[in-house]
Amino acid sequence: MPGEKKAKLAVWKFASCDGCQLSLLDCEDELLAVADAVQIASFPEVSRAVVKGPYRISLVEGSITTPHDAERIHKIRRNSRYLVSIGACATAGGIQALRNFADTRQFVSAIYANPKYISTLQNSTPISDHVPVDFELRGCPVNKRQLLEVISAFLNRRKPLISSHSVCIECKLRGVACVMVARGLPCLGPVTHAGCGAICPAFHRACYSCYGPMETPNTEALAQRLKQMGITGDELVRAFRSYNAEADEYRRESTIHEREE
Repeated sequence: MPGEKKAKLAVWKFASCDGCQLSLLDCEDELLAVADAVQIASFPEVSRAVVKGPYRISLVEGSITTPHDAERIHKIRRNSRYLVSIGACATAGGIQALRNFADTRQFVSAIYANPKYISTLQNSTPISDHVPVDFELRGCPVNKRQLLEVISAFLNRRKPLISSHSVCIECKLRGVACVMVARGLPCLGPVTHAGCGAICPAFHRACYSCYGPMETPNTEALAQRLKQMGITGDELVRAFRSYNAEADEYRRESTIHEREE
């Protein structure tokens, strides 16, 4: 309708590589339709300009790693009707969450000439550890089609139609032979959230779970199968500690095998 105000869409960055923001930019023609339907109020990869809230939808990329981050995410939550965390960093702490299993102070001392000027939290944590999240979109980076679906869903006040099954289902949909059965590769597909389209298995590589845990992952059963294939305790720890190390299911499973060493 003429004169009707557009809903404000804001994209926010915390500790991350910006890959999930680039997924939105990679939408190309579809992005024009998004831009026509909403007012883009904040988008660090596009502009430094920020339009004052409140916002209909806030897409949050990155994990919380500093005291300032922890304060800022609460402000964003208060100004957003819907808050969606996008990507492995925002949903599971990201690759930087590997520091959660060690002493962060040692890393800071080893890297920075003047550690006293560095203000950081001991852990890298997902957005949901700090504020209520309306939806978590997994991936490193996120699938651009899924991202568009989430935006469309919240603009139209409906539930996003994002599949919660594992990568194994995607392999079957593509007609890809199971790399664990056919090639003896230690694949994390059985516990990994769908969304990538089974890219790695399609090229005869094992899934390493860049999309994080599926809805109900049986990590214990998979770990036992991997042990039968000769995967050692240390290798199991590394398998579950990558992009989604701070995801509850992966953290618990990796800790179990760390204690076995």
